[in-house]
Amino acid sequence: MTLADQAYDRIRRDIVTGDLPPDMPLRMDALKRRYGVGFSPLREALNRLQAERLVAAAPLRGFTVAPVSLVHMWDTIETRIEIETRALARAIEFGDDAWEADVASALHALSLQARRLGKARKTNETDRQVLEDRHRAFHHSLISACRSAWLLDFANMLYVSAERYRYSALTGAKQGPTHRDVPDEHRQLAEAAFARDAEGARVLLERHYRLTGEQLEQTLLDRLSA
Repeated sequence: MTLADQAYDRIRRDIVTGDLPPDMPLRMDALKRRYGVGFSPLREALNRLQAERLVAAAPLRGFTVAPVSLVHMWDTIETRIEIETRALARAIEFGDDAWEADVASALHALSLQARRLGKARKTNETDRQVLEDRHRAFHHSLISACRSAWLLDFANMLYVSAERYRYSALTGAKQGPTHRDVPDEHRQLAEAAFARDAEGARVLLERHYRLTGEQLEQTLLDRLSA
């Protein structure tokens, strides 16, 4: 991994978690001190993040962390639905036994960590990061057999944008009651994929993402009105 790759990963993580908050100026001297890398790797990392719309750039102002808004959040969610439902249909068409095994393994790992955190009296950032990593791995596994590098690249970029809103909305916020059973939503998605039910899987994935969006929207609105 190059220095630019390392800087990219660390800055992206700090943007997603909110350690670098929306609209924060990203001054090169400060970034050099924070991440311990030179200007050239930093500039390369920031350009990559700008392409992913996590960083904004303006003449004479330099780089800033991209803003967040409900409009952008829903644009991200609706675009994820467009990209990932298409990728999922292709994965269901082309996926083989190894693909099914990968989906089953990713679902099992995600379910284990979700149950572990559900029973824990206290959780820490490492526990939550493991859950997020396994959540990402499960959703990636579903579409991994789509035979389209473009679809996978777009899906990954959109996942990071959506992940940012989950952190922004839920970290440090008290969630109200929910009637969702998210582990069951994941299980149903996997079962539809195994049954090669492309239309059923599309409906489930679309509903899964829209329900998440509605939950995040309410949480964000509650925080703004508090």
